Amino acid sequence: MASRLRRRKRSPWGVTLLLLLVLIALTYATVRVYFRPPEVKTDEPVMSQRTDTSVPTEDLSDEEAEALRSHYERKPGFYTILVSGVDDGNGGSDTNILVAVDAENDHIYGVSIPRDSKAIINGKNRKINFAYNSGGMELMAQTVSEQLGIPVDYTILVNLRAFQALVDAIGGVDFYIPVNMDYDDPYQNLSIHFSKGMRHLNGAEALKVVRFRHNNDGSGYGSEDIGRMQTQQDFLKAVAKQTLTVGNLTKLDSFMKIFQQYVETDLNVGNLVWLGSEAIGMGAENIDFATLPGDWKSPYIYLNQAEVLAMVNEHLNPYVEDRTTEDLNIPS
Repeated sequence: MASRLRRRKRSPWGVTLLLLLVLIALTYATVRVYFRPPEVKTDEPVMSQRTDTSVPTEDLSDEEAEALRSHYERKPGFYTILVSGVDDGNGGSDTNILVAVDAENDHIYGVSIPRDSKAIINGKNRKINFAYNSGGMELMAQTVSEQLGIPVDYTILVNLRAFQALVDAIGGVDFYIPVNMDYDDPYQNLSIHFSKGMRHLNGAEALKVVRFRHNNDGSGYGSEDIGRMQTQQDFLKAVAKQTLTVGNLTKLDSFMKIFQQYVETDLNVGNLVWLGSEAIGMGAENIDFATLPGDWKSPYIYLNQAEVLAMVNEHLNPYVEDRTTEDLNIPS
């Protein structure tokens, strides 16, 4: 039976991204690093993908050429950033979230892309997280861009070890584990054994909790990745709350080293500082997250084109004009 993926208020890597950006901003602000907003990339991949290349632009009428330019006119101060989370190369990017930063209207919105979403990668049907293994962040960003009909301006790749290191740096986190966890995977040298209830977790324990999908006997959340996502969301909110305290200001150097070791991005330091300061200025009430809507039918999640289009136009679209169904490329 198909099951609907519901929208959620928080996404774990979205929270991690914003947390790291804030920490970067605070750290570099103390040494007065020059910061500036990212540049909007002029080579619009989506425009070239959607334009009929068989018709030279010089053969278009003035009205047609103007309509084409208007369709791809960018909003001021609007950026899209794809954040992906990987675990030491043990698979594809299990977590992918497209973050839209609307600096003009003081809002940040992130949409989590289910890893099992159906996508066409190198001409074949694949789960979307395969794109990272096949072509790294470049192919991952291209695949997301093609499906949603909007550009991915920048990318951030975060290793899960950053999560573990951050939890240890703040002295661990008190967290209510929502289910009994009893799982062993000798191939990954992974053993997860926790009882339901409140517990103080160190970094290694926290990483196990957020990786848990099901028990050895198949029981657990009942909806593996959706249940895991909710636990990740709840835990990262606890981490963010504990990290952003006055007492942790003395640990900014440690936070910076974690970022340098475990995060790869094509944003420069000045851009990160600017984005971090923007996030601080907007406040938590202006930062929201959701999940791309779709239905599960083994082996894929099939994205709902109409609902995705509405979400793109409401929250993710960096263009002045709304996108249309012709702009999206969601496989059926």
